[in-house]
Amino acid sequence: MPAQIIDGNALSRQLRAEVASRAAALTTQGHRPGLAVILVGADPASAVYVRNKVKACEDSGVRSVFEKYEADLSETALLERIAALNADPAIHGILVQMPLPKHIDPHKVIEAIATEKDVDGYSVLSAGELMAGLPGFRPCTPYGCMKLIESTGQSLKGKHAVVIGRSNTVGKPMALLLLQAHATVTVCHSGTPDLAHHTRQADVVVAAVGRQNTLRGDMLKPGAIVIDVGINRNDAGKLCGDVDFASASEVAGWITPVPGGVGPMTITMLLVNTLEAAERRARA
Repeated sequence: MPAQIIDGNALSRQLRAEVASRAAALTTQGHRPGLAVILVGADPASAVYVRNKVKACEDSGVRSVFEKYEADLSETALLERIAALNADPAIHGILVQMPLPKHIDPHKVIEAIATEKDVDGYSVLSAGELMAGLPGFRPCTPYGCMKLIESTGQSLKGKHAVVIGRSNTVGKPMALLLLQAHATVTVCHSGTPDLAHHTRQADVVVAAVGRQNTLRGDMLKPGAIVIDVGINRNDAGKLCGDVDFASASEVAGWITPVPGGVGPMTITMLLVNTLEAAERRARA
């Protein structure tokens, strides 16, 4: 029996409607959620990502402040601008679009954002809060993956989850979130000698390595939940993920498509984090 498709677009619409409702309630209390988005340079992909984020804010009742700078903006000037946004009570979240020009240290930039406004969840302190199980902002893509898994109605408690990939932005935080949900977690990567040995035992597989056909149907346990984080182009130029969807969907119980799976959820969880930042500020 073919796998059930986990529709990221539908779940995203549902969550964004909830954000819009909560944002409207906050706004009537004089606390409209505000997100500052900074773009440095003219990277075409970054420009598209930022445009989508700004539009998502506008559609959900979240105030967006978009600041675009030339690629020769100095690191000092960028850090000064972040400091000003940190001090602005009308801004609840700050996002600096990556990648940055080579003369700007991305680590310095991320660490300059106030923890209470780190809605991307990328700072060392945010990572520490996640590891310690403390309240904080979860990185948007793994946070969205957890919502997609949750939408299947399957409990993760006692399940075996395999994460393929160990990046700081997806793989590592994904593993921690799965652990918090009481799953037994295995992290596989380029140094794992027999990937299929691990994935065939998994009730949940999250593929996040950026390489097409990393996971095939013959590598899956029947009925598994498969979350495909990858964004690649095949030989025909068509968008595809890390999972061979055709074969995997014949074995899995649930699977996310590419596009239309994880992608829409990433920006949605950015909105959720920004809203939560504004709600915390309103309660302070």
